Amino acid sequence: MKLNKIRRILTATLLALMITVTATACSSSSTATLPNPTLDSRSNAYTQLERGDSVAGQKFGDWVVSTSQGLVKDSFVRDNNKLGVVISDKVKPEEVKTLAKALAMGFHQNFPDQDLTILMYAPDKERILTAKYDVQSNNIEYQG
Repeated sequence: MKLNKIRRILTATLLALMITVTATACSSSSTATLPNPTLDSRSNAYTQLERGDSVAGQKFGDWVVSTSQGLVKDSFVRDNNKLGVVISDKVKPEEVKTLAKALAMGFHQNFPDQDLTILMYAPDKERILTAKYDVQSNNIEYQG
C-alpha cells in the first residue's frame, strides 16, 4: 500500500518536473510546416488525434506524449487553451487528478496569461476528468 503511494507521488513529480524543465523547448518561436491531412489520413481520426491546431499546440501535444514515459497515449491542443490527454492503462484512477494538475502547470508555462482547460480521457477515449485552471486565482477546479 505504501509502495503504491510512493509510486504515485514519484510518477506525478517526475512528470511535473519533465513538463516544467523542458516546457520552454515547446514554446520556441521557430515555425514548422505541418503536413496537410488528406482524406486517407482522416480514416485514422479515431486512432490518432491531430495534436494541435497551431504550431505551438502541435509541438506541445507531441512533447506531452513523447516525454510521458507511456502514461499518455495521445494528446491534442485546441485554441492554445485546451489540452486533451488520452491516458494509458498504466495510470491508476487515483493518479488521474495528480497527472491533470502536473499537465495544467506545464501547459500554463507554455500558454501563460489565460484560463486553461485540461480534458482527461480514459484509454477508451471516454472523458473522465476536466480540470479548469483559473489564471487570476491560480487555482484548478476539477469536474468529473
